[in-house]
Amino acid sequence: MIINTDEIKNIYVSSHYVDMRKSIDGLTQIVNLQFQMNVLDHSLFIFTNKARNRIKILYYESNGFWLFIKRLEHGRFKIEEHDDSNTRKITSTQLNWLLEGLEFEEKFKEKQLLI
Repeated sequence: MIINTDEIKNIYVSSHYVDMRKSIDGLTQIVNLQFQMNVLDHSLFIFTNKARNRIKILYYESNGFWLFIKRLEHGRFKIEEHDDSNTRKITSTQLNWLLEGLEFEEKFKEKQLLI
């Protein structure tokens, strides 16, 4: 990825799918109004569509926004929908697992059990 993950404060995954027609302005509104978070605080915000075959990653750098889009030709991103919150915080390792198509939530649970 182009972004240096050492500079990222937090990584959040939206617990609910969003309309993938939304661009920077629409996703920024979701972060500010629904998540009640500051989109400018050097955090990554990850959104997925209902079919879970596309994700958008919103990130604010010092002078502007990045919007990354990834579409899977086969398979789905392993993101579970959660009713209890709007977002879940993940690690940079989990982000890599997610982008590789792995079960990042299961791997995280397994890692916690081993500790």
